[in-house]
Amino acid sequence: MAKFARRTVAVIGVVLTLGGGYAAFAQMHGHGGGHGHMHGDDGTGHDEVNMPGLRGENATPEESAELAVLFRNFQTLSREVENLPNGIRTVTRSSDPAVMEALVSHAVGMIDRVGQKDDPRIFIQSPTLDIFFARGERILSDVEVTDEGLVVIQTSDDPDVVEAMQVHAAEVTDMAERGMQAVHEMMMQRAGN
Repeated sequence: MAKFARRTVAVIGVVLTLGGGYAAFAQMHGHGGGHGHMHGDDGTGHDEVNMPGLRGENATPEESAELAVLFRNFQTLSREVENLPNGIRTVTRSSDPAVMEALVSHAVGMIDRVGQKDDPRIFIQSPTLDIFFARGERILSDVEVTDEGLVVIQTSDDPDVVEAMQVHAAEVTDMAERGMQAVHEMMMQRAGN
């Protein structure tokens, strides 16, 4: 695993830009709002092989491919989250070096996107991420790859952002444990609210 120099950036590290994806679900079922294609209009459906929901209006093919690696190999992931008074500390690792490489690349790439307010608009993306792309300048992230794994500490003086970080960290943990099943359940839950 390549060592990345410790760096502090004024953005939130979206450790995995994966999430419940209410926007995609709403589009799929004609509820409006959000971004993305109507589910099935372009033949996507629930395609667990090609995973079209991991594409985005503003995502690169490489970013979507990294997400696919993470979802296809979620069983290799483990994760710990500590909620801090002003943010979170997460440690994420994979038992597979190739998956770990995709995880680190994805995290660093999303941190950069948040700093630039450049939302990839992944079709299954959790709406929890919206505030990060809107208020990225209010967030400090410290990212380090250690023997422990990918360690990300994110803090903010904005209580709404802190709450969103903690909610999203729990979403990501669920996905690391259960893969796409967790995404489908989060989408259903959001649609019911």
